[in-house]
Amino acid sequence: MKFTKMHGCGNDYVYINGFEEKVENKSEIVIKLSDRHFGIGGDGVIFINPSKIADFEMEMYNADGTRAEMCGNGIRCVAKFVYDKGLTDKKNISIESFGKIKYLELTVEDGKVAMVRVNMGAPELIAENVPVISENEKVIDEEIEVDDKIYHMTAVSMGNPHAVVFVNDVNDFPLETVGPKFEHHVRFPKRVNAEFVRVVDRKNVEMRVWERGTGETFACGTGCCATVVACILNGLTEEQVTVKLLGGSLVIQWDREQNLVYMTGPAATVFEGEVDL
Repeated sequence: MKFTKMHGCGNDYVYINGFEEKVENKSEIVIKLSDRHFGIGGDGVIFINPSKIADFEMEMYNADGTRAEMCGNGIRCVAKFVYDKGLTDKKNISIESFGKIKYLELTVEDGKVAMVRVNMGAPELIAENVPVISENEKVIDEEIEVDDKIYHMTAVSMGNPHAVVFVNDVNDFPLETVGPKFEHHVRFPKRVNAEFVRVVDRKNVEMRVWERGTGETFACGTGCCATVVACILNGLTEEQVTVKLLGGSLVIQWDREQNLVYMTGPAATVFEGEVDL
């Protein structure tokens, strides 16, 4: 099977052309391919398929083989894949992910996609729709107890669930210990992606992320979107913010009038190859 290894700000996936490759037992294959010691290595696997409602479909799996609803860094790489490989010549395309459509604007340099701006849609704040268990309609700066310690979280869905927590220091934060406790906390019926954020100033923040089904990753596009929404809801930043991640930076804008979140960032191809399944 042919594959392409790509990343957005270090958030790396194995990409499979679903127009040409037919794969059964996907969850099992995803686990094998994602393994960084015995497989290709990545935060998961993304299949690029035909779509009846958009230009293309992104079928995304976490490294543990579970299906995920959305991936901001992944969808930018899908855009680069389909343009660079000649599957489309359009610079404005639509991509379906888990039945929902995102619209992307491609910046092309020397015939290849360099940057992608994604309309990530409206953030979901209603607690039961995130989903997060709460007595309140929305979870904004709400207490949550993890390992006998009280944190304050803001819950946002960007097609997948996020809990954003503001901290004084992201570098020394014990993410390996605290991250999985958030992911599997009883208040998150579908588990959760947890972002730990330090506000630098009103236009810049730093973030580390624990992704559901994968662990810490170098970046999370939907997590950056949820983070900026949380920043604005808590009165900490302006409407456009640069989010600094382990693997690079993304620019996020929440247009409050349209209630739409826009994400702009790079997409890169690492290498291509073939693997015997």
